[in-house]
Amino acid sequence: MHVVANAATSADGKLSSRRREQVVISGPEDFARVDALRASCDAVLVGSGTVLADDPHLTVEDPDLRADRREKGKSPHPARVVADTRARTPPDSRVLDDAAASYVLVGDTAPADRCEALREAGARLVDAGDERVALSEAFTALEAEGIDRLLVEGGGEVLFSAFEESLVDELTVFVGPVLIGGRDAPTLADGAGFVDEFPQLDLEDIERVDDGVLCRYAVE
Repeated sequence: MHVVANAATSADGKLSSRRREQVVISGPEDFARVDALRASCDAVLVGSGTVLADDPHLTVEDPDLRADRREKGKSPHPARVVADTRARTPPDSRVLDDAAASYVLVGDTAPADRCEALREAGARLVDAGDERVALSEAFTALEAEGIDRLLVEGGGEVLFSAFEESLVDELTVFVGPVLIGGRDAPTLADGAGFVDEFPQLDLEDIERVDDGVLCRYAVE
């Protein structure tokens, strides 16, 4: 499986404010780029925190991109995947509607009643891990479902886990012209953090997009 991580951060590296509410960082040009990136992938992954905070749809907005996917024999939208150890995703979340297939990655400790509610809402549950979803195990299961190119959109905990397990092949970061600040505001890679062995990035390209800059890295 080829894994692409994508994020939009403030100039000081924050994904949102300390309230963990959605903050508009990108502009129309970057939104279009992300839409095309989604269209190029088989599935899009976010964490349960992102679902609870933003209720994203994770679909392809551009009708031409959807038509192109259909011409290639694909569904108009990529599958939606939620990393959700405790099955906290509300059954009425937009990622679980019938626009595309939906997967929820859960741990062994996920309450049975919540899991059943997610199944009834149409989600396909993937058991991966115990106290915390093991993304490497989950990705193997997703690959068996035909997902060969996966986009990881966040938040910071999921992005950190993907890097921690050495699963990321590419990273694209849009850095917007805004400062957010706050020691408790989420960053691109939260989690426990790295202390000695740091993931190494190879800068492949940088360009101005909207009023910010887009950096593209290969992950060594």
